[in-house]
Amino acid sequence: MKNIYILFLFMSITGLAQEKYLTKSGVLNFEASVDTFEEIKASNDNVTAIFNTSNGQIAALALVKAFRFKNALMEEHFNENYAESDLYPKAIFKGELIGFSLDSLQTNYTINGTLSFHGVTKPLKNVTVDLTASENSFTLKGAFEIAPNDFDIEIPKIVSSKIADSVAVVFEFELTEK
Repeated sequence: MKNIYILFLFMSITGLAQEKYLTKSGVLNFEASVDTFEEIKASNDNVTAIFNTSNGQIAALALVKAFRFKNALMEEHFNENYAESDLYPKAIFKGELIGFSLDSLQTNYTINGTLSFHGVTKPLKNVTVDLTASENSFTLKGAFEIAPNDFDIEIPKIVSSKIADSVAVVFEFELTEK
């Protein structure tokens, strides 16, 4: 089933004569910690991302159950109570590096796009990313913040003071030529 999602994602942003770069081992981290309480932090190192150098489009797909926490109980609560990963198994980003051109590469770009998570799709604008190019690869790094309530994630009052209102998300994709 995962391969069908990857194929769909791949086909949705590419054409026959375009330059494509791909990773299946991108890293996506998030943190929703607040001072004086237990760290709420997770990492997913199985993110699939595709970058089309002919038009600057990028797409990424993360399976929600692939996020790993240091505490197994926290991981279980995340999947069952907050992300509801059985109902909403994936997070998808689709966007574009603004002003990208292979003819005039820069090291910093802005990405605009949409993020779909927990059954909700929201615009994600003005995300600054660092781009490093090498002979057959691109490395794309960036960070942004989201609010759980923007994605209809309800935080019970009893734990609301232990979870940040804003979740810091950091990503890194080492994309190689397809």
